Amino acid sequence: MVAWGLLIIRLVIGLTFAGHGAQKLFGWFGGGGLKGTAGWLASMNLKPAFLLALVTGIFEFAGGLLFAAGIWTPLAAMMIAVTMIGAIVTVHGKNGFWATSNGFEYNLILIAAVVGVALTGPGAYSLFQ
Repeated sequence: MVAWGLLIIRLVIGLTFAGHGAQKLFGWFGGGGLKGTAGWLASMNLKPAFLLALVTGIFEFAGGLLFAAGIWTPLAAMMIAVTMIGAIVTVHGKNGFWATSNGFEYNLILIAAVVGVALTGPGAYSLFQ
C-alpha cells in the first residue's frame, strides 16, 4: 500500500509541476511561454527575467517529470523545492502564512511533500527505486 501512496503523490505533484513548467516554457495550458513569464517576472523587478523564466520553467517541467517517474527523486524534489522557495521569497512570504491571504501555506506543503518523498524514496512503482 505504501508504494501506491507514493505513486499517487508523485504523479499528482510531479505532473502538476510539469504542467506549470510547460506553461512557462512552451505557453501550453494557457501559459504565457518564456516571453510572457519573463514579462511577469520583470513586472516584479526580478532580473534577469528571461533567465529566471527559463530556469524556473526547466526546474518545474523537468523536475516534475522526474518526480512523477521516480527518477533521481532527490534531484527532482530539490528542483521543485527550489521553485517553491523562490515563490515564497518573491511573492507569497510577505503575505503571511495562510493561502487565503495569498500566503506561503501551500508552497510549504508542497516542499514538505517532495522532501518527504525524496527522503522516503520513490517507492516500488517507479522507474528507478
